[in-house]
Amino acid sequence: MGQAATNTHLLNRLVANPARTVMLGFAVTIAVGTLVLMTPFASQSREATDPLTALFTATSATCVTGLVTVDTATHWSTFGEIVVLALIQLGGLGVMSAATLLVMLIGRRLSAPATVLTGAEARSMSDRSPAQVLVGVLRFTLTVEVATAAVLAVRLRIAYHEDWATALYSGVFHAVSAFNNAGFGLHVDSAVSWAQDPWMCLPLMLSVMIGGLGFPVWWEILKHRGRRSRRWTTQATITIWGSVVLWLVGTALLAGFEWDNADTLGPMGTGGKILSAGFQSVVARTAGFNSVDVGALHQESLLLLDGLMFVGGGSAGTAGGIKITTFALLGFVIWAELRGEPTVRVLRRRVPQDNIRQALTVALLGVGLVVAGTAALLVVTPFRLDVVLFEVISAFATVGMSTGITADIPPVGQLVLIGLMFLGRLGPITLGAALALRNRPRRYEVPEERVLIG
Repeated sequence: MGQAATNTHLLNRLVANPARTVMLGFAVTIAVGTLVLMTPFASQSREATDPLTALFTATSATCVTGLVTVDTATHWSTFGEIVVLALIQLGGLGVMSAATLLVMLIGRRLSAPATVLTGAEARSMSDRSPAQVLVGVLRFTLTVEVATAAVLAVRLRIAYHEDWATALYSGVFHAVSAFNNAGFGLHVDSAVSWAQDPWMCLPLMLSVMIGGLGFPVWWEILKHRGRRSRRWTTQATITIWGSVVLWLVGTALLAGFEWDNADTLGPMGTGGKILSAGFQSVVARTAGFNSVDVGALHQESLLLLDGLMFVGGGSAGTAGGIKITTFALLGFVIWAELRGEPTVRVLRRRVPQDNIRQALTVALLGVGLVVAGTAALLVVTPFRLDVVLFEVISAFATVGMSTGITADIPPVGQLVLIGLMFLGRLGPITLGAALALRNRPRRYEVPEERVLIG
């Protein structure tokens, strides 16, 4: 009875004000991380790091972004790197845990007056307590990270002749960073030196994909393993197939745009070009590693990556963006409107009107934040629109890829990016939950009047 009361209390506190609860937790983590990174022990020079650099790094790590104003491997000491790694893990676990609990809570609230982002997801986990779900998230996270770290460490030892201690440390760091979609690395060139090495790129890509889909989706997959995918919920089906389509389309277009670019894919063989294009398409949603020089990409490639970054990954996952489900749902809304259908149907299911309004709200507020952030950086920096837009979307979608301008942005611009990383990481989760939980039926309705569109 005591455990049940504790679980209920945990859920009620989270559901009472999800935005305040989640954001306060992340703000405290960032503040503690900033203070620790400011200490002399955290830097290789054994000198205190300035507050803005420490704050930027702590925010980027906790919000699993990957944008940096100083190089991770050369500025931070081993202790500082471990602090960054801990912040990444806490941020990734925090997002997955909080979002998964919100998925459960929204489902329970929508399916019964008793007691979060879709009811179907919650019903698939309804037989589990919050504590069991959190343990499941932790076990799932550690399993993927350990498997990825093992493959990377062995490859670094055999092919790159690193000693076992260095290979293991690097393998663990990059595995945690990949699964949490953080994009932090221990090499100045990120993953450029591994661009044509499938034993390095494929494990990183797979880990990014797994983390980006989200725990509720993997719960569905594991629950119905060996059975037809038609047993999956609408949420899981949209997330999986939408992600596959974006990965494939992104790979094909990026390869086509950059195939003859002498500064990116041009010098590689056919296999290397496809691998690198696929790697960039995957990590654009939203891990931040790069196997080619992002600053040397053509403008059409930057625009393509802008779109992939903004869409992001799955709900309750470690990826950022407005989420693939939001993007796909808006696509179904457009299709239904063009066909003149009175309701929106997805996979033989009718989508509620409040769900559509939530998707529109999240998407348009995301566009608003990106536009405002881009305008602010254009005012305080001398950079072109395309590179500024790329940097802003990378921050908002918590990707971490950059054309190389991050360190040259003035302090006020860095504060803008910090705000975008924080709101971009937590905004869609908390806003989506708050909108789903805020269901206030009207006692009366006013007369209807149509407004001209277009």
